[in-house]
Amino acid sequence: MKNPGFWNLPNILTIVRILLIPVVVWLLLEEPDQKQALIIAAIFIVAMLTDIIDGWLARKWDLVSPAGAYLDPLADKLMVTAVLIMLIPLGWAPAWLVLILLSREIAITGLRGIASQEGILLSAGTLGKIKTAYQSCSLSALLIHYDFFGIDAHSVGIIFLWIATFFSLLSGYQYLIQFFRESKRLTASRQNA
Repeated sequence: MKNPGFWNLPNILTIVRILLIPVVVWLLLEEPDQKQALIIAAIFIVAMLTDIIDGWLARKWDLVSPAGAYLDPLADKLMVTAVLIMLIPLGWAPAWLVLILLSREIAITGLRGIASQEGILLSAGTLGKIKTAYQSCSLSALLIHYDFFGIDAHSVGIIFLWIATFFSLLSGYQYLIQFFRESKRLTASRQNA
């Protein structure tokens, strides 16, 4: 794999996503009205779409880099964390559900760090991708919050948040199983060497 350098389109999209985080936080400092909520949701949706686009471009143009591999998931976690936290004082998301989601993210990030030090790669599985999809849809709907085309966006967002939490916990369990399985295999191969 060639070294594509840092300043390429996929990494620039990731940086833009990170720069949008303080904008979203600032817009959520006070309860937005319906129009403002739509603007905030649109910014969030664009940010989540850039996540899909930057990964696709990096693979298509062979621009995968260590910096991009680190920054891309970091940008996602920062955006999701910021939005979840900002929804609590607005009363748009239950604090205890946010706590579960964020605790799982911190725990899995820590587990991935430990795995990396042991030479184990914990790759994202299907359940994690399903969690991310539901979480993005949930946060989009929660940010819209108000009735939209006759649909109670807040209720839809809460339902999706419950589903995202279910898949979050399930994928977290899957990561644990993967870690222990790989750790056991690695230990066995070291003992046989």
